Amino acid sequence: MLVLAFQTSPAFCLDGADYAASIAEAFSSLTDENAGSTSFHSLYIPSGGRAESMGTAFTALSNDIGFFEYNAAASSTMDETQFGVFHNSWISDSALETIAYTKRKGNFGWGTLLKCFYVPFTEYDLFGDRVTSGYYSESTAVLNLSYNFLANYGFKGIALGVNLKGAYRSMPDYGDDATGRVIPGSGLSQSAVAVMADAGLQMRFNFLKFFQSRTPNFFAGLSFTNAGVSYTKLDTEPEPDDALPSRLAAGIAWQPVKPVFLSFEFQQPVNLLNPDDSEQWSAGAGLSVQIASLFAFETGFMLKGASPRLSLGAEFDVLDFKMNVNYTLDMTSSINPLNHISISAKLNLGDEGRQKLQDEVDKLYIEGLKYYKNGDFEEAAYVWRQAVLLDKSFTPAVEALAVAEKAASLQKQIIDIQSLD
Repeated sequence: MLVLAFQTSPAFCLDGADYAASIAEAFSSLTDENAGSTSFHSLYIPSGGRAESMGTAFTALSNDIGFFEYNAAASSTMDETQFGVFHNSWISDSALETIAYTKRKGNFGWGTLLKCFYVPFTEYDLFGDRVTSGYYSESTAVLNLSYNFLANYGFKGIALGVNLKGAYRSMPDYGDDATGRVIPGSGLSQSAVAVMADAGLQMRFNFLKFFQSRTPNFFAGLSFTNAGVSYTKLDTEPEPDDALPSRLAAGIAWQPVKPVFLSFEFQQPVNLLNPDDSEQWSAGAGLSVQIASLFAFETGFMLKGASPRLSLGAEFDVLDFKMNVNYTLDMTSSINPLNHISISAKLNLGDEGRQKLQDEVDKLYIEGLKYYKNGDFEEAAYVWRQAVLLDKSFTPAVEALAVAEKAASLQKQIIDIQSLD
């Protein structure tokens, strides 16, 4: 699945000062004194897509390429191979560029992601002359591995996964206040590297399901992200310094009826260097409604300290493409309301033949039912045995095979007794 996302500030915007003041007042009691106490803040910025449309309440659902930032276990449950490219305009001419790829083979999934956040930097002296210019940037590379255990027809398994991550913060060189000259290597003293890891768990099963479908309708997820350490002073002897934005997240997603998906999530930041400085909890909720076969509406809300994030999105299916348009009002990254429009396009790159295999197993299962109905238990057992060889997790065929083999054995015993008489 190819995903292209573009995010820019819209021509329309809300009355910043008044609107920001009213929202800040409403949630003022939740102000977090430890907000901003960690480094590598680009790890907080969502890449966009469905995850952002649903208020980033995505740890449990994680059913597209956006899973990298939410649940490392999800690559082993993807229906399709996916490739994604995202461009997000952010604050004060900054931008976040992301490219990702994920693939699944059987119950094993893997993926890789690379993203870069950058801000133009220009330094002027006391006379207004430009001294130096460049970019402040934070780049992160991710390698994902996951496996789905105990998957079968009714219970879709327990998926476990890890992300291995490395990040680099690049600071441009700056000038000397006294001479106005650029100090070679000065930026390196404030640059940093970080090594970290994510761990995730995802379960999918049926619960309070009011429609007929083979796909599960209930998701549960748990993840711990950005567990690691950063090193600064790269010009001398690197030493552990700032804490990373590590967090524990738990969520559920429920599809009570076929057109509706609800997701809920709770996050608890953890400062691994000084737990007493950990930021406050945050929570989010998301809603997706399939209005028609070609159109879905998505919305979400996240509360982080005294700062809310509201998202509205829509998805359109056009042939093999899925187009997404998303609007976000974000106060989690700025004092003033930050408005974004994101646009994405998704192209299916195939499912490694999983649907074809499922269709073949279904065909054999139905064929076995016909033999069983006609009393040909041995032939039914033979056909269902072929189905099980193709897919051991297809529980109906496994159970039917056991019944058919027992029936065939009893039938043979009856025939043997009758022949003796």
